[in-house]
Amino acid sequence: MTGPAPDIEPGLYEHYKGNRYEVLELARHSETEEWFVVYRALYGEHGVWIRPAGMFVESVEVGGAAVPRFRRIDAV
Repeated sequence: MTGPAPDIEPGLYEHYKGNRYEVLELARHSETEEWFVVYRALYGEHGVWIRPAGMFVESVEVGGAAVPRFRRIDAV
């Protein structure tokens, strides 16, 4: 996903499998200009991860229904 920054705001998100994460910021690949989401796990070792923005916002199929891979939540 190149071009303008995607509409992904820092904050708390829940993965469709139930784990929670804090989106810290967006970053751009220096060679391809692809946007990435930088986020921290709110469990275990609290690792910091990146994922392509397009993958972060895509839907996945669960039980025959499309659900967001990550959904914004208001509280931990």
